[in-house]
Amino acid sequence: MARVDQERRRRGGLVMNAAYPIEHGERAGESIILLHGGNVGNWMWEPQVERLAGRHLITPDVVGFNTRAAERWPGLDGAADDVAAIIRERAVDGKAHVVGLSMGGVIAVHLAARHPDVIRSCMVTGAMMTGIRGVQRRLAEWQLRAWDRRWFWRMQAAMFRIPADAREQFIAAGRGVSAETAHGMYGEIFAGSMPAGRFDYTGPLLAIAGERESRDVRVAFTALKRAMPQTRTWVAPGMRHIWSIQDPDLFTRTIVDFVDRDVVP
Repeated sequence: MARVDQERRRRGGLVMNAAYPIEHGERAGESIILLHGGNVGNWMWEPQVERLAGRHLITPDVVGFNTRAAERWPGLDGAADDVAAIIRERAVDGKAHVVGLSMGGVIAVHLAARHPDVIRSCMVTGAMMTGIRGVQRRLAEWQLRAWDRRWFWRMQAAMFRIPADAREQFIAAGRGVSAETAHGMYGEIFAGSMPAGRFDYTGPLLAIAGERESRDVRVAFTALKRAMPQTRTWVAPGMRHIWSIQDPDLFTRTIVDFVDRDVVP
């Protein structure tokens, strides 16, 4: 099994674990918190955890997902409040560099709006802050109707390139998310969840869209810049929505450059 795990890590694959740790490394230096997407759990960050060895990392499950699937979805604002409490409790000096992907990116933006004091820097990718339109929305609504179907999760496993011997656990984890949570969370994102007005957060913010993902991500850049004029943007060449798995080396390098040197690719 150890050889299999090492090979997966070399390829950038995932070792599925329903109870993946919430903290990694010694609580020293500056903490980085990684917020996962909507149909996965904190285990999706294993490729980054492996590549960021020696740093203090926090990888929580979002309320309503994975090990917290039994908890009621509190809305995006409530999810951001929960993340803020985790940062205050677990991060060095109660502040962290925040990295969020997809739903995690949306929550990170709400965190910036509600709790700017806990953020050292913020990097979001795949954050559809102004809603989903057209074909993308119809596809997303179809996915919600199929949420509890096994074939839907098998298709998701193939899309995320989950190793064959871990797919059953992935399917079980996905189907463990309640339809109520899925409809509540995606309903907010579909409608557009950008908080109104100018944010008090004035630290570094990097908003990223994969070149091969929905244009709704890039459309949201304008709203992010209005709320936080310091926002910088980047389109990741050739990348899809879940590019933390597609190219874990590039994703991790982007985190390091932004967190350590405030450099945008």
